Amino acid sequence: MKKTFSLSSLVLVPILAVLAACGGGGSKDSSTTPITPTPPTVTLTEIIVTPANPSITVGGSQQMIATGKYSDSKVAVLSTGVTWTAAKGNNALLKVFTNGLVTGAAVGSDTITATASGVSGSTTVTVRLPWVDVAAGGNQSFGRKADGTLFGWGSNLLGQLGDTTASDRLAPTPVAGGVTTWRQIAVGVQHTVALRADGSLWAWGRNSNGQLGDGTKINRATPVRIGTATDWTYVAAGEAHTLAIGGKTGLLWAWGRNSSGQLGDGTTVDRLVPTKIILPAPAAGGTAISAGWTTVAAGANHSLGLLSGSLYTWGNNLRGQLGNASTVDSPTPIPIGTANWVAVTGGALHSAGIRSDGALFTWGDNSNGQIGNNGAQPVLAPFQQASTTLNWLGVAAGANHMLALRADGTLWAWGANGDGQLGDGLGQDLGAPTQIGLSTNWVGIAAGLNHSFGRQTDNSLWGWGRNAEGQQGNGNTTYVAQPTQMP
Repeated sequence: MKKTFSLSSLVLVPILAVLAACGGGGSKDSSTTPITPTPPTVTLTEIIVTPANPSITVGGSQQMIATGKYSDSKVAVLSTGVTWTAAKGNNALLKVFTNGLVTGAAVGSDTITATASGVSGSTTVTVRLPWVDVAAGGNQSFGRKADGTLFGWGSNLLGQLGDTTASDRLAPTPVAGGVTTWRQIAVGVQHTVALRADGSLWAWGRNSNGQLGDGTKINRATPVRIGTATDWTYVAAGEAHTLAIGGKTGLLWAWGRNSSGQLGDGTTVDRLVPTKIILPAPAAGGTAISAGWTTVAAGANHSLGLLSGSLYTWGNNLRGQLGNASTVDSPTPIPIGTANWVAVTGGALHSAGIRSDGALFTWGDNSNGQIGNNGAQPVLAPFQQASTTLNWLGVAAGANHMLALRADGTLWAWGANGDGQLGDGLGQDLGAPTQIGLSTNWVGIAAGLNHSFGRQTDNSLWGWGRNAEGQQGNGNTTYVAQPTQMP
């Protein structure tokens, strides 16, 4: 049987095949899978080291923190993968631990750096000595450390060092009790008063006139608390009397010897406990004043205070140390002029103060040139030192000598110098303010009877003058003619 073929069918088959290969006419899903973009890599861009530019003491520590900033703007503390280094090498000035803790090894400044993932951050750490305050009185000295501990050295005949004994100390010795909250200290001839951070008042040493304020006349070789108040703000100590400011309104209290009216209560009767001092109402009318005191100072047997910036003085006035142009004692505070003052100090029979404009004034006894006017006669009213100089920053009076600081960090001294207490190395009295050395980093001064102390910016203590009782704290009893760092 003969087969026949259709031309149309032969042509159609390859066309369908082509169409199928091109997807034409099919029902299969032709969509594609989307491509997910790769996120950018987050990198560490900056390291910040905190705290910034801290200061620590030799032996003291500071935990440093490294905080990282990232390219995605996030910030996080770096707890791992950080390397800590000191620019001058480990243990040179700083001992650096792997966790960022640094401990002061020696005085100076070093750069501490934190490094992670090739990124670094730095800050400067300054190491200072631990002394933050120094006080001198009689033939003894005290220093307070940054950790709140208190040390005394020198004469201790009546327990004035507070170490439980009556033995002189040639080097700093801790005050009994192990307290770490001492805030301010004042030193009399043979007694000591101090404040703690909680506002409580403590005293020790000689108590023959009730100058400790504990209601007795019994000497104390360890600190005893005076009353129960916790709002004391400032204390000062004279030869055998004590002054203090307390309360939110600045109340003035006084106790101890009062033979010349140095307590200011209108009598000459010794007081064995803190007694509030009230200024009587003016004769011309007005009201009595009891508040507003901001600072006080005690000379041997006279007192000075600032009441709302105004200067008041009272007590013994044998050589014009009250500054009221007379030599008559005053048993109550009397105003001296109308100027505003910022600092006052009292010596044996002379006084000094700094006015609010930085001018320095002295008055009273001048037998050793302590007034600074190149004379020897007493001055009964405030005399301005170097009238063109208005940058006096601090002043301290010894028995018959003066110390002062200027704002440029220089140290000045004048007056009695028989024990080298002026620090010029010559031992001769000076009748005018004289710069001692060339240093410009003095920040604190203190004057005892015949010895002196200063503190520099690195918190080092420097002493000079009498040392027969060990008041220089250098381990011996040889007098020191020029400022010498205490070991």
